[in-house]
Amino acid sequence: MGTTLTLGTSTTAIRTTKSITRYLPAVGRVVVGLPFFITGLNGLLNFLPQPTTPMPAGATAFIGALVTTGYMLQLISVTQLVVGALLLSNRFVPLALALIAPFTVNSILFHTFLEPTGLPFALVFATIEVALVRVYWPAYRPMLVARVVRA
Repeated sequence: MGTTLTLGTSTTAIRTTKSITRYLPAVGRVVVGLPFFITGLNGLLNFLPQPTTPMPAGATAFIGALVTTGYMLQLISVTQLVVGALLLSNRFVPLALALIAPFTVNSILFHTFLEPTGLPFALVFATIEVALVRVYWPAYRPMLVARVVRA
């Protein structure tokens, strides 16, 4: 598929190609959404095997505190499941990214201070999320206004 451009007596064919980068937001949504969907579902149904390597004491204490609340792990799992479903279905993506942002920040801090082996994955997820926020930035602009004038 090309376009023909005529300049005077010569004819030049110009090929119009679409950049592959147009697919990057969709790839980013799937790369982030699928793991969130699966881990959220696992948090509710417990179908993935538990890690065999022991976690550091601080990480174990943190997870133990979340379990002790009686609701926090379930809330995190439901949030991950919903966010994953929204990202995979390409529905309410800016809302999904806003909902998961605190979890991502906590994940980076958890892996920085308590369990460093997961830090590379947390940083990759955070980078993809920031890139997606950049793609959907116009949706965030009205939310980031210092003063809202009532209509």
